[in-house]
Amino acid sequence: MNPEFQITETSTLHVVATGDEQRLSEDLQKRIQESLEHAAAQPEVQAAVDLHRAASASLNKLRKAERGLHLYARDAGEELHRASGAALDNIIGSAAAGLPKFDNLGVLAALEARHRYSGKAIERLVEHLIPAGQIAELRADAQELMTRARAIEHIAQERAEKLLGQLRDAVSEEMVLPVDMSKGVAGALLAHAASMKRLAIEQSENADHLERTFTARMAQEKR
Repeated sequence: MNPEFQITETSTLHVVATGDEQRLSEDLQKRIQESLEHAAAQPEVQAAVDLHRAASASLNKLRKAERGLHLYARDAGEELHRASGAALDNIIGSAAAGLPKFDNLGVLAALEARHRYSGKAIERLVEHLIPAGQIAELRADAQELMTRARAIEHIAQERAEKLLGQLRDAVSEEMVLPVDMSKGVAGALLAHAASMKRLAIEQSENADHLERTFTARMAQEKR
């Protein structure tokens, strides 16, 4: 008779692979990590990762362009201010000598055009391209999270089905055998997938909010 268990005292069995809790926890974490890596290697997950990476790279390029244009516009504005002052001084000085000269006005016009169009480019980036890029990046992030979650759920389902197959003999002996999957690898994977799904929904909602704001602003500008 097993001294650790008396059926007359309890009808509940708690079976673990080992009595060493630390070893049990380490083994659980190892199996979870292996399953997550397996999910990440699935083709559909890789495709979602690539899509998200491309959207992030595109948004980063737009933000880099904005920073570069701000620096250029600042320098161009300073250069334009100096050139404009010099041109006016030249006109005034030449007029005092008898005949005003309008030399190098073509250069000044070019500076003005560059300064003006760098400002227009910044405006287009800030008001149109970057918001659209942010929406695309958020949606790609949500898609990646949801795809990962579904892949993880699929692996959890496979593990549960495998376990049920292994327990059929015991069930045939005792007719009913409740199993708490929440404390094992499958349960941990499902919890991880649920967390990813919540994040995916949040990102999707953030994208929806940003898109509504963007659309409303565009509609107001057209009036």
